[in-house]
Amino acid sequence: MSKKELHPKDYRFVVFSDEAANFSFLTKSTAKSDETVKWTDGNEYPLVKVQISSASHPFFTGEEKIIDTEGRVDRFKARAKKAEERKAALSNKAKKAEKEAEKKAAKEE
Repeated sequence: MSKKELHPKDYRFVVFSDEAANFSFLTKSTAKSDETVKWTDGNEYPLVKVQISSASHPFFTGEEKIIDTEGRVDRFKARAKKAEERKAALSNKAKKAEKEAEKKAAKEE
């Protein structure tokens, strides 16, 4: 494939418009549109309307909702504490069994 065949034939300048945020931008695209709009440079370009853009997306506007994770953190800490207690109990049980085995071996000698 040659460089001339790399881009589709309908790759052209297009205006994308986020009407909720009253924001538009000009870029190249292959997006199809029947509507056109006159841009600030005086030329007319195809118009593609979008529902959300960087001007209206909560991530970019800083209006992102923070998820309440308090309950999750508490549950995680409780599970971690329980796991530590279980580990300590098993360790103590193993030490106790080892000491009893040593006592039993010492009595048999």
